[in-house]
Amino acid sequence: MGHNSPMSAIYLNVPFRDKDSAKALGARWDPARRQWYVPSGRELALFAAWLPEGLGDSLPAAVPAGQASGSAAQVFHPTVADRAPAWSENLAPASGALPAAEPAPGYAAPARPPGIRLSQLLAGVSQLVAQSFSSGLWTLVEVVDARLRNGHVYLELSERDAAGQVQAKANAMVWAATAARILPEFERATGATLGPGIKLLVRARPVFKPQYGFSLEIDAIDSGYTLGDLEASKREIRERLQREGLYQRQQQLTVPWDYQHVLVIAPEGGAGLGDFQAEAARLQQHGICRFDYAYSRFQGEGAAAEISRVLLRALQGLGKARRPDAVVIIRGGGAVNDLAWLNDYELARTVCELELPVLTGIGHERDSTLLDEVAQQRFDTPSKVIAGIEQLIAHRAAEARAHFELIARLGQRGIAQARAGAQQAESQVRLLAQHQLELARQRVPAAWSEVQSNSRRALRHAREQSALSLQQVGERSSAALRQARDSAGHAWQDVSGGCRQAMRLGGQSARALMLEIAGQGPEKTLARGFAIVRDAASGRPLQRAAELSPGQALTIQFHDGEIGAQARPALKK
Repeated sequence: MGHNSPMSAIYLNVPFRDKDSAKALGARWDPARRQWYVPSGRELALFAAWLPEGLGDSLPAAVPAGQASGSAAQVFHPTVADRAPAWSENLAPASGALPAAEPAPGYAAPARPPGIRLSQLLAGVSQLVAQSFSSGLWTLVEVVDARLRNGHVYLELSERDAAGQVQAKANAMVWAATAARILPEFERATGATLGPGIKLLVRARPVFKPQYGFSLEIDAIDSGYTLGDLEASKREIRERLQREGLYQRQQQLTVPWDYQHVLVIAPEGGAGLGDFQAEAARLQQHGICRFDYAYSRFQGEGAAAEISRVLLRALQGLGKARRPDAVVIIRGGGAVNDLAWLNDYELARTVCELELPVLTGIGHERDSTLLDEVAQQRFDTPSKVIAGIEQLIAHRAAEARAHFELIARLGQRGIAQARAGAQQAESQVRLLAQHQLELARQRVPAAWSEVQSNSRRALRHAREQSALSLQQVGERSSAALRQARDSAGHAWQDVSGGCRQAMRLGGQSARALMLEIAGQGPEKTLARGFAIVRDAASGRPLQRAAELSPGQALTIQFHDGEIGAQARPALKK
């Protein structure tokens, strides 16, 4: 097809519905004239139904079957139903066969029925197919089913249009010797196996056998086409998601700070799921993280749509109150074409539009699907997904322990400082009390000396005032004595009152200091409006602005939680 036809070629009037029949008989297509023609050496009688008007009348009449002479080729006019085609001559009984039994006297042999046997007709078709396709043609096919039996590979092939409607179907086989030669090479080059859904460029030779019908024999597979088709499909979906602004949506979500609840989507009973659950069960058993599982097929027709339905239904069943921290999509390894079912636009769009981070662990390290590309985090295997979850949980636990130890150290330091302050206050109270007592001791002798001095003066005055009566002297002396006693009593009361007040003030000061010490805990300090600024990388508390550098990542701890921040230079006034 497609080569230049000779000048003497006879062109045919072949309707579109008959093109396959004409091609099977040996007709060739002229792309310049867009018309089928009879190549040189072909019997025109085979194409009598499509010859131009008047040309078929000049063809010789066909000789009835069994009457052809020697090597003369018997021609076949398709419009004459009761005449055998030329190739039926080859199906006549071989020479040397037993002669027919002689009929009994008076027996009339029945007339031979018109037409040929079915085996003759199909043998002729087989001969025409073999003549038309002496070698294989490179053909695009899609595998619907593949079976291995006795080393032979039996395939069911199809062709579909853009809407998914089947345009053609055929059975094919790869014989054992050929399969042993071409399949390992194909699998090494592509990582794929012959299975449903894979598209191939194969070299196929049509064969027709009277007992088994039409089929294709495959003797070569183009690995480059399969790789290109798989990658082209991924590229088309990737570019569509990028045009719609969905491809990077998962990357824009906040990475989980910790894992307490995870939803897992996986094929039920898969080996990869078993590896994941072995570690996840340990976390769940100790109440560290909860795992909910939803199961779906991960390969075969409709697998991608089923995964989307299972995922959305599981999230809806959990509700907002039990919203997980992340969604995990995992499956064990497999051939490239087994994983290719996950390169689906609708499934990728579902993942992109989720408001939850998605973690994938699909296949082996060498495998990559569109789900891996659009997920927030991609791991090589299911085991590495659960290892990543464990690692983050352990990291957060270590951070919490470090923060607790820091708070404990700060608390101990505050208690030590408060204890030292209390001891210092107690020493001050003791010194003050001793000082007041000393003052009191100093004031009592002075008052007594004053009393004695006054008494002496009074006595001297009494003696000098001898003219006064003894009664006046006695009254004055009594008055002076009473005054002296009152002065001494007042002085004593002042001293003792001062001591008691000093003791009371010292006790109040000590209690106030103890209350202040008790209120110095980190939580109460934070509750009063203070905050702790730490370096985000090391968790070390920062006490001076000089310790900061521009752009440094910080965490600020308040009474009710933490926020992230970034240091920047102060604005110049």
